[in-house]
Amino acid sequence: MTKENKPENVRLRFAPSPTGSIHIGNIRTALFNWLYARNINGTYILRIEDTDVSRSKMEHENTIYKELKWLGLDWDEGPEIGGEHGPYRQSERKEIYIENAEKLLTEGKAYECICTEEELEELREAQRNRGEVPRYNGRCKELSDEELIEYKEEGRKSVIRFDVPSGKKLIVNDLIKGEVEFESDGIGDFILIKSDGMPAYNFACVIDDFLMKITHVLRGEDHLSNTPRQVMIYDALGLEAPNFGHLSLILGPDKSKLSKRHGETFIGEYREKGFLPEAMVNFLALLGWSPTGEEELFKPEEIVEIFDINRVAKSAAVFDIEKLKWMNSHYIKEADNKRLFELVKPFVTRAGIMDENTMDDNFDWFIEIIEITKDQLNQLSDFPEKITIFVGDEVDLEENIKEEFLQDENNINLVRELKEGFGDLDEWSRENISSVIKSAGKKLKLKGKKLFMPTRIAVSGEKQGPELDSLIYLLGKEKALNRLESVLSQVS
Repeated sequence: MTKENKPENVRLRFAPSPTGSIHIGNIRTALFNWLYARNINGTYILRIEDTDVSRSKMEHENTIYKELKWLGLDWDEGPEIGGEHGPYRQSERKEIYIENAEKLLTEGKAYECICTEEELEELREAQRNRGEVPRYNGRCKELSDEELIEYKEEGRKSVIRFDVPSGKKLIVNDLIKGEVEFESDGIGDFILIKSDGMPAYNFACVIDDFLMKITHVLRGEDHLSNTPRQVMIYDALGLEAPNFGHLSLILGPDKSKLSKRHGETFIGEYREKGFLPEAMVNFLALLGWSPTGEEELFKPEEIVEIFDINRVAKSAAVFDIEKLKWMNSHYIKEADNKRLFELVKPFVTRAGIMDENTMDDNFDWFIEIIEITKDQLNQLSDFPEKITIFVGDEVDLEENIKEEFLQDENNINLVRELKEGFGDLDEWSRENISSVIKSAGKKLKLKGKKLFMPTRIAVSGEKQGPELDSLIYLLGKEKALNRLESVLSQVS
């Protein structure tokens, strides 16, 4: 999209409900709105849709803020920062919704309904038995004011329903799906204001989007069925509807809708496993959007620059955890070691390897370990396993390695030579360590795999790992000698 073609004064919003952990689909929606807003210099608004009083919790709301900030999805208006179109929590806007609902009541475009849940269920069951799609049949539409008063005196609570016009064709020019057509006759009279006085989703959404001057609504495909209801409310209030765009579903590898059985769906679990935010942004951006060319690795600022709403796919996206791990490994390799040091701290402490104070006291040592191990990490939670090779003064050879290793006299002689050579070193450096290994090999006529593999096993008990001279150097002279001695002590 060229600068000339970019719309002006665009306002987008992300409007999550704080009723549970924020999942991958929500975050992808937040990201696409943020990318589009930043790409066209628009405004990005965060609105909390907390009208479900029984399920909305502040802890969930705080989690939304935490995860958005972690990903760098900053908002221009909304909770914590304010703005001229607030308040930005729907629970604080109740009077606004009531006022607009009463306007529709006065104009005869809505009506009060006193049906009980039991009566509604009977209606739905009867419709299902006749093979019909369950929907409200408007039975309360003709109630007189006197009848309404009488029912309320009986203790019945009322809701306000929208009077859906019959025989109306609704056409939505979706930014992603293209032209989508709906028939009003397939939609029953739906609720605007619930019995507790709180607005229903479709009504609150329309009122807020209009008053907050939202120009573009990007949201998940599961909201497509809500669109005709919202368009009818806009029409009834004489308001212009925004541009709608519905993002495709995210599927698991088996092509079914992404769910917990495919792995974690709560975005925070990826943070807690050591995925970097830039990797998550890169990965999620490619779930339903494709740049030109073959390149797949983009920093967030690069995605902002090239994001094009016209390249968002209609078809579903597949969540591939292996691809995410590959991307994450790339960003770990690219990351500053000091940043990684802070990020791996919780993983090391939780593994019981070392506390934070000890880590801080050994900062330079840790930085070097990070440098030689980060190429092997898919996620930061892998780090404790990589660092265990540097912890402990003894090498306890596994049985499958021990028998083969200790039966070879060359290996035992090599360990003795290494112990003597390392012990004689005045300066503990990679160069001197390498010289000792080469000298031992020359003396014992060992080279290549027959030299380096036994050396690695003798100091680590493993057949693979970091560069050998770096491994031994970071063990330190005392620990390296102790390990060699522990191997010799296992010779019968």
